[in-house]
Amino acid sequence: MKAMRFHEFGGTEVLRYEDVDRPVPGPGQVLVRVAATSFNPVDDHIRAGHLAELMPTPLPYVTGIDLAGTITELGAGVTGPAVGDPVVAMLPLDTAGGAAEYAVVPADSIAPAPKTLDLADGAALPLTGLAAWQTVFELAELKPGQTVLVNGAGGAVGSIVVQLAVDAGAHVTAVDGEQHADRLRGYGAQRVVGPLDLVAGPAAVGGPFQVVVNHVRHSPEDLARLTHYVADGGTAASSGGAIPEDPARGVRNANLWVRPDGAQLTELAAKVDAGKLRIHVADRRPVTELPAVHQDAAAGRLPGKTIILAP
Repeated sequence: MKAMRFHEFGGTEVLRYEDVDRPVPGPGQVLVRVAATSFNPVDDHIRAGHLAELMPTPLPYVTGIDLAGTITELGAGVTGPAVGDPVVAMLPLDTAGGAAEYAVVPADSIAPAPKTLDLADGAALPLTGLAAWQTVFELAELKPGQTVLVNGAGGAVGSIVVQLAVDAGAHVTAVDGEQHADRLRGYGAQRVVGPLDLVAGPAAVGGPFQVVVNHVRHSPEDLARLTHYVADGGTAASSGGAIPEDPARGVRNANLWVRPDGAQLTELAAKVDAGKLRIHVADRRPVTELPAVHQDAAAGRLPGKTIILAP
Protein backbone atom coordinates (compact mmCIF):
# COMPACT_ATOMS: atom_id res chain seq x y z
CA MET A 1 0.00 0.00 0.00
CA LYS A 2 0.99 3.67 -0.29
CA ALA A 3 1.71 5.94 2.67
CA MET A 4 3.31 9.30 3.43
CA ARG A 5 6.07 8.88 6.01
CA PHE A 6 9.50 10.11 7.06
CA HIS A 7 12.64 8.18 8.02
CA GLU A 8 14.41 11.04 9.79
CA PHE A 9 13.39 14.34 11.38
CA GLY A 10 13.72 17.52 9.38
CA GLY A 11 12.00 19.85 6.95
CA THR A 12 9.22 18.99 4.55
CA GLU A 13 11.74 17.34 2.23
CA VAL A 14 11.89 14.31 4.57
CA LEU A 15 8.28 13.38 3.74
CA ARG A 16 8.22 10.47 1.28
CA TYR A 17 5.24 8.97 -0.53
CA GLU A 18 6.19 5.33 -0.80
CA ASP A 19 5.18 1.69 -0.67
CA VAL A 20 4.88 0.22 2.82
CA ASP A 21 3.60 -3.05 4.20
CA ARG A 22 -0.11 -3.16 4.90
CA PRO A 23 -0.53 -3.28 8.70
CA VAL A 24 -2.16 -6.19 10.49
CA PRO A 25 -4.47 -5.53 13.45
CA GLY A 26 -3.31 -7.00 16.74
CA PRO A 27 -5.41 -7.83 19.78
CA GLY A 28 -7.74 -4.97 20.63
CA GLN A 29 -7.16 -3.24 17.29
CA VAL A 30 -9.10 -2.77 14.06
CA LEU A 31 -7.85 -2.28 10.51
CA VAL A 32 -9.40 0.71 8.74
CA ARG A 33 -9.44 1.52 5.02
CA VAL A 34 -8.66 5.21 5.26
CA ALA A 35 -10.84 7.77 3.52
CA ALA A 36 -8.93 10.78 4.87
CA THR A 37 -6.74 12.21 7.56
CA SER A 38 -6.25 15.93 8.24
CA PHE A 39 -3.40 18.33 8.91
CA ASN A 40 -2.79 19.48 12.48
CA PRO A 41 0.02 21.84 13.56
CA VAL A 42 1.42 19.11 15.79
CA ASP A 43 2.14 17.08 12.61
CA ASP A 44 4.72 19.70 11.68
CA HIS A 45 6.28 19.64 15.17
CA ILE A 46 6.55 15.84 15.13
CA ARG A 47 8.12 15.78 11.64
CA ALA A 48 10.66 18.43 12.62
CA GLY A 49 11.66 16.45 15.74
CA HIS A 50 10.58 19.16 18.19
CA LEU A 51 8.70 16.62 20.32
CA ALA A 52 11.24 13.79 20.09
CA GLU A 53 12.51 14.19 23.66
CA LEU A 54 9.04 14.62 25.12
CA MET A 55 7.48 11.85 23.02
CA PRO A 56 9.67 9.03 21.67
CA THR A 57 8.77 8.61 18.00
CA PRO A 58 9.73 5.34 16.28
CA LEU A 59 11.02 5.82 12.74
CA PRO A 60 9.96 5.47 9.99
CA TYR A 61 6.79 7.32 10.97
CA VAL A 62 3.59 7.47 8.91
CA THR A 63 2.15 10.90 9.57
CA GLY A 64 -1.53 11.73 10.11
CA ILE A 65 -3.11 11.67 13.59
CA ASP A 66 -6.74 12.03 12.50
CA LEU A 67 -8.55 9.30 10.64
CA ALA A 68 -11.88 8.68 8.93
CA GLY A 69 -12.56 5.45 7.12
CA THR A 70 -14.22 2.05 7.09
CA ILE A 71 -13.37 -0.98 9.23
CA THR A 72 -12.09 -3.87 7.10
CA GLU A 73 -10.75 -6.29 9.72
CA LEU A 74 -11.03 -6.91 13.47
CA GLY A 75 -8.18 -7.96 15.73
CA ALA A 76 -8.53 -10.63 18.38
CA GLY A 77 -10.85 -9.78 21.25
CA VAL A 78 -12.59 -6.85 19.56
CA THR A 79 -16.33 -6.78 20.18
CA GLY A 80 -18.87 -4.12 19.23
CA PRO A 81 -17.41 -2.62 16.05
CA ALA A 82 -18.08 -4.56 12.86
CA VAL A 83 -16.47 -4.87 9.46
CA GLY A 84 -18.01 -2.23 7.20
CA ASP A 85 -18.61 0.33 9.96
CA PRO A 86 -17.66 3.92 9.01
CA VAL A 87 -15.57 5.32 11.85
CA VAL A 88 -13.44 8.24 12.97
CA ALA A 89 -10.52 8.14 15.38
CA MET A 90 -7.58 10.02 16.81
CA LEU A 91 -4.47 7.86 16.49
CA PRO A 92 -1.77 7.78 19.18
CA LEU A 93 0.61 10.71 18.71
CA ASP A 94 3.70 8.52 18.93
CA THR A 95 2.64 6.16 16.12
CA ALA A 96 -0.03 7.97 14.03
CA GLY A 97 -0.46 6.39 10.57
CA GLY A 98 -3.45 8.14 9.01
CA ALA A 99 -1.79 9.28 5.76
CA ALA A 100 -2.00 5.83 4.23
CA GLU A 101 -4.38 3.47 2.47
CA TYR A 102 -4.87 1.41 5.64
CA ALA A 103 -4.22 2.06 9.33
CA VAL A 104 -4.52 0.03 12.52
CA VAL A 105 -6.44 1.73 15.31
CA PRO A 106 -6.99 0.80 18.96
CA ALA A 107 -10.63 -0.26 19.13
CA ASP A 108 -11.26 1.91 22.20
CA SER A 109 -10.23 5.01 20.21
CA ILE A 110 -12.80 4.71 17.43
CA ALA A 111 -16.24 6.28 17.22
CA PRO A 112 -19.05 6.00 14.67
CA ALA A 113 -18.45 8.56 11.92
CA PRO A 114 -20.95 11.44 11.87
CA LYS A 115 -23.76 10.52 9.50
CA THR A 116 -24.37 14.13 8.46
CA LEU A 117 -20.84 14.64 7.06
CA ASP A 118 -19.08 13.15 4.09
CA LEU A 119 -16.90 10.39 5.53
CA ALA A 120 -13.67 12.14 4.53
CA ASP A 121 -14.73 15.37 6.25
CA GLY A 122 -15.15 13.42 9.47
CA ALA A 123 -11.34 13.45 9.68
CA ALA A 124 -11.58 17.11 10.73
CA LEU A 125 -13.20 16.12 14.04
CA PRO A 126 -11.02 13.80 16.15
CA LEU A 127 -7.96 15.68 17.42
CA THR A 128 -9.50 19.15 17.38
CA GLY A 129 -12.77 17.92 18.88
CA LEU A 130 -11.04 15.97 21.64
CA ALA A 131 -8.71 18.90 22.40
CA ALA A 132 -11.73 21.18 22.76
CA TRP A 133 -13.74 18.65 24.81
CA GLN A 134 -10.90 17.94 27.22
CA THR A 135 -10.20 21.67 27.62
CA VAL A 136 -13.81 22.63 28.28
CA PHE A 137 -14.98 19.75 30.45
CA GLU A 138 -11.85 18.29 32.07
CA LEU A 139 -9.49 21.23 32.52
CA ALA A 140 -11.92 24.13 32.90
CA GLU A 141 -14.72 22.00 34.42
CA LEU A 142 -17.13 24.39 32.73
CA LYS A 143 -20.51 24.98 34.41
CA PRO A 144 -23.73 26.41 32.94
CA GLY A 145 -23.93 30.16 33.28
CA GLN A 146 -20.19 30.77 33.47
CA THR A 147 -18.49 33.44 31.38
CA VAL A 148 -15.88 32.27 28.88
CA LEU A 149 -13.35 34.14 26.73
CA VAL A 150 -12.01 32.18 23.74
CA ASN A 151 -8.97 33.89 22.22
CA GLY A 152 -8.29 32.54 18.73
CA ALA A 153 -11.89 31.40 18.44
CA GLY A 154 -11.85 31.14 14.65
CA GLY A 155 -9.30 28.32 14.57
CA ALA A 156 -10.08 24.63 14.34
CA VAL A 157 -9.96 23.96 18.10
CA GLY A 158 -11.24 27.39 19.16
CA SER A 159 -14.32 27.03 16.97
CA ILE A 160 -15.26 23.80 18.71
CA VAL A 161 -14.51 25.26 22.15
CA VAL A 162 -16.99 28.06 21.39
CA GLN A 163 -19.70 25.62 20.33
CA LEU A 164 -19.21 23.21 23.24
CA ALA A 165 -19.25 26.08 25.73
CA VAL A 166 -22.42 27.57 24.20
CA ASP A 167 -24.10 24.15 24.20
CA ALA A 168 -23.13 23.75 27.87
CA GLY A 169 -24.93 26.97 28.75
CA ALA A 170 -21.96 29.31 29.08
CA HIS A 171 -21.83 32.97 28.02
CA VAL A 172 -19.10 33.12 25.38
CA THR A 173 -17.01 36.02 24.13
CA ALA A 174 -15.16 34.98 20.97
CA VAL A 175 -11.98 36.78 19.91
CA ASP A 176 -10.58 36.62 16.37
CA GLY A 177 -10.32 38.49 13.07
CA GLU A 178 -13.31 40.01 11.30
CA GLN A 179 -13.25 37.25 8.65
CA HIS A 180 -14.45 34.80 11.32
CA ALA A 181 -17.08 37.04 12.94
CA ASP A 182 -20.22 35.84 11.14
CA ARG A 183 -19.29 32.19 11.63
CA LEU A 184 -18.63 32.70 15.34
CA ARG A 185 -21.94 34.49 15.81
CA GLY A 186 -23.57 31.57 14.03
CA TYR A 187 -22.00 29.27 16.63
CA GLY A 188 -23.85 31.17 19.35
CA ALA A 189 -21.14 33.43 20.76
CA GLN A 190 -22.83 36.28 22.63
CA ARG A 191 -20.03 38.70 21.85
CA VAL A 192 -17.52 38.61 18.99
CA VAL A 193 -14.56 41.00 19.14
CA GLY A 194 -11.39 41.58 17.17
CA PRO A 195 -7.87 40.79 18.38
CA LEU A 196 -7.35 41.77 22.01
CA ASP A 197 -5.68 45.01 23.03
CA LEU A 198 -4.03 43.43 26.05
CA VAL A 199 -2.88 46.79 27.38
CA ALA A 200 -6.49 48.03 27.48
CA GLY A 201 -7.38 45.19 29.83
CA PRO A 202 -10.38 42.90 30.35
CA ALA A 203 -13.00 45.57 30.94
CA ALA A 204 -12.75 46.57 27.27
CA VAL A 205 -14.27 43.21 26.26
CA GLY A 206 -16.67 42.69 29.17
CA GLY A 207 -14.26 40.80 31.43
CA PRO A 208 -12.83 39.41 33.58
CA PHE A 209 -14.08 35.90 32.77
CA GLN A 210 -14.46 32.74 34.81
CA VAL A 211 -12.75 30.73 32.06
CA VAL A 212 -10.16 31.98 29.55
CA VAL A 213 -9.12 29.69 26.69
CA ASN A 214 -6.21 30.96 24.62
CA HIS A 215 -5.13 29.62 21.21
CA VAL A 216 -2.98 32.61 20.16
CA ARG A 217 0.81 32.77 20.42
CA HIS A 218 1.76 35.60 22.77
CA SER A 219 4.96 36.88 24.34
CA PRO A 220 5.52 36.08 28.04
CA GLU A 221 4.60 39.69 28.84
CA ASP A 222 1.27 39.44 27.03
CA LEU A 223 0.53 36.04 28.57
CA ALA A 224 1.00 37.70 31.96
CA ARG A 225 -1.50 40.39 30.93
CA LEU A 226 -3.98 37.65 30.01
CA THR A 227 -3.96 36.54 33.65
CA HIS A 228 -5.93 39.71 34.43
CA TYR A 229 -8.68 38.51 32.07
CA VAL A 230 -9.37 35.61 34.44
CA ALA A 231 -11.79 36.34 37.28
CA ASP A 232 -10.94 35.47 40.89
CA GLY A 233 -11.13 31.70 41.30
CA GLY A 234 -11.17 31.19 37.54
CA THR A 235 -9.25 28.97 35.13
CA ALA A 236 -6.93 29.70 32.20
CA ALA A 237 -6.17 27.10 29.54
CA SER A 238 -3.72 27.94 26.76
CA SER A 239 -2.09 26.29 23.76
CA GLY A 240 -0.16 29.47 22.97
CA GLY A 241 2.11 29.33 26.02
CA ALA A 242 1.20 29.12 29.70
CA ILE A 243 -0.86 31.93 31.20
CA PRO A 244 0.68 32.56 34.64
CA GLU A 245 -1.31 31.53 37.68
CA ASP A 246 -2.27 34.05 40.36
CA PRO A 247 -2.55 32.13 43.65
CA ALA A 248 -3.56 35.24 45.57
CA ARG A 249 -6.73 35.45 43.46
CA GLY A 250 -7.19 31.69 43.09
CA VAL A 251 -6.48 31.81 39.35
CA ARG A 252 -5.16 28.48 38.08
CA ASN A 253 -3.60 27.44 34.79
CA ALA A 254 -4.49 24.12 33.16
CA ASN A 255 -2.39 22.59 30.38
CA LEU A 256 -3.66 20.05 27.88
CA TRP A 257 -1.95 17.01 26.38
CA VAL A 258 -4.74 15.74 24.15
CA ARG A 259 -5.33 11.99 24.17
CA PRO A 260 -7.48 9.58 22.13
CA ASP A 261 -10.83 8.75 23.73
CA GLY A 262 -13.47 6.83 21.81
CA ALA A 263 -16.26 7.60 24.27
CA GLN A 264 -15.69 11.36 24.09
CA LEU A 265 -15.37 11.20 20.31
CA THR A 266 -18.67 9.33 20.12
CA GLU A 267 -20.33 12.19 22.03
CA LEU A 268 -18.76 14.74 19.70
CA ALA A 269 -19.98 12.88 16.60
CA ALA A 270 -23.46 12.71 18.10
CA LYS A 271 -23.41 16.48 18.61
CA VAL A 272 -22.48 16.92 14.94
CA ASP A 273 -25.43 14.76 13.87
CA ALA A 274 -27.76 16.62 16.26
CA GLY A 275 -26.80 19.97 14.71
CA LYS A 276 -25.14 21.18 17.92
CA LEU A 277 -21.61 21.13 16.51
CA ARG A 278 -20.53 22.33 13.09
CA ILE A 279 -17.22 21.39 11.51
CA HIS A 280 -15.59 23.98 9.27
CA VAL A 281 -13.47 22.42 6.50
CA ALA A 282 -11.46 24.99 4.57
CA ASP A 283 -9.79 22.75 1.98
CA ARG A 284 -9.39 19.17 0.76
CA ARG A 285 -6.13 18.00 -0.84
CA PRO A 286 -4.70 14.63 -1.95
CA VAL A 287 -2.14 12.93 0.25
CA THR A 288 0.51 13.44 -2.45
CA GLU A 289 0.33 17.18 -1.69
CA LEU A 290 1.00 16.74 2.02
CA PRO A 291 4.55 18.18 1.85
CA ALA A 292 3.07 21.30 0.24
CA VAL A 293 0.42 21.45 2.98
CA HIS A 294 3.19 21.41 5.61
CA GLN A 295 4.97 24.19 3.70
CA ASP A 296 1.81 26.26 3.45
CA ALA A 297 1.17 25.86 7.17
CA ALA A 298 4.70 27.00 8.04
CA ALA A 299 4.31 30.05 5.78
CA GLY A 300 0.89 30.97 7.18
CA ARG A 301 -0.83 30.21 3.87
CA LEU A 302 -3.10 27.40 5.04
CA PRO A 303 -6.70 28.66 4.81
CA GLY A 304 -7.93 26.60 7.78
CA LYS A 305 -8.71 23.00 8.61
CA THR A 306 -7.42 20.96 5.68
CA ILE A 307 -8.55 17.43 4.88
CA ILE A 308 -5.94 15.09 3.39
CA LEU A 309 -7.59 12.56 1.09
CA ALA A 310 -6.19 9.03 1.22
CA PRO A 311 -4.67 7.25 -1.79
